[in-house]
Amino acid sequence: MFLRHVTKDISAYCHGELSSDESRQFAEHVIACAKCRTKFEEVKLGIKLAEQLPRLAAPAHLWSDLEPLLEQRTTSAARPSVAWMWQSKVAAAAVLLVVAGLGAFWIYKRTSHDVQKPSWLVRRLDGAPKIGSEQISNNGRLAIGEWLETDGGSRAQIDVATIGNVDIEENSRVRLLQTRADEHRLELVRGKMSARIWAPPRLFFVDTPSAVAADYGCAYTLAVKDDGGSLLHVTSGWVAMESKDRESMVPAGASCETRPGFGPGTAYFDDASPDFRAALTKVDFEHDAAVRSVALTSVLDQARPRDTLTLWYLFKGSERKDRERLYDKLATFVPPPPGVTREGILQSDEKMTSQWLALLEPIWTNNGGGKMVPNKLADAYFKVKNGMSRRLKEMAPK
Repeated sequence: MFLRHVTKDISAYCHGELSSDESRQFAEHVIACAKCRTKFEEVKLGIKLAEQLPRLAAPAHLWSDLEPLLEQRTTSAARPSVAWMWQSKVAAAAVLLVVAGLGAFWIYKRTSHDVQKPSWLVRRLDGAPKIGSEQISNNGRLAIGEWLETDGGSRAQIDVATIGNVDIEENSRVRLLQTRADEHRLELVRGKMSARIWAPPRLFFVDTPSAVAADYGCAYTLAVKDDGGSLLHVTSGWVAMESKDRESMVPAGASCETRPGFGPGTAYFDDASPDFRAALTKVDFEHDAAVRSVALTSVLDQARPRDTLTLWYLFKGSERKDRERLYDKLATFVPPPPGVTREGILQSDEKMTSQWLALLEPIWTNNGGGKMVPNKLADAYFKVKNGMSRRLKEMAPK
């Protein structure tokens, strides 16, 4: 990891000018360093704003207005008049503005050209994967809008710009949707992929038919079923599974199921009991309120301290009566700190919620009980999620 701040490398990182090792070191530093992470998010915000600017051509009359001023000169050895000096300054200022404008336009065009026709390197791992209708003999390039497909005997690996790679397993179909400084995005409509990403939070996304996986610097597998549902399993870091109305944060060692029409369910640790997971599925995806209520009782009865992850995210999306039940169970495992009240939590007081969350998070990195597994990045993930990334999300097209 870099021992120095990396703000001077942000531009090079955003434009893919760092090597893979340098990109990995940059990302690791940015995740752990609040100062550099804030600067990086500001740059991303600026890039997003710049990309929304309309492209305007210079007005045709610009040079015709400037030429008379530029051609004026004194006709005698006399000292130039005040009017001429003023006009000369106006002309000079106008020329500088034009040059600056053309320079900015050139930079914008260059950046725009770079993001309009990018492609990612694809390596054949097994069999005969295809990009469009063309088989990959060894290596290929996947451009925006193109599909990569594998059959029952083929696999491929995609380099995600300079921030990681993704293995595409058998019988899968994936498309490159976007790659630019502030966003890299794939669409997985069928099959399974394994991602290893060394990027600052919320830079790599994967669309599925029922939710979007937002990377927080991690490793995970994502499988899409024939019915459009998906299953996420995180092996390192965190991933947010998101839809229009639902969100679930999934840490290492946990999974999350999604379904069409519902979006993501609630994250659960992989060592949770089968009965706990079966009951949670009903809470997440059952239409009948009475069935959900009975299933929630089963979830509460079987919950362990580590399952406060699941209870916490159920709490955030539940109605008042169920929030009361979830609060009481959570409080038996981790009592709220002084000054945090039951009613404040039930009313979603932001300060109180954050204070209690700070006590709950360490349990979610406890590897099944016993010795605590260090995870110094956990706080960074949540700070990004609740800080600058919220601003970016608010700007996203509706």
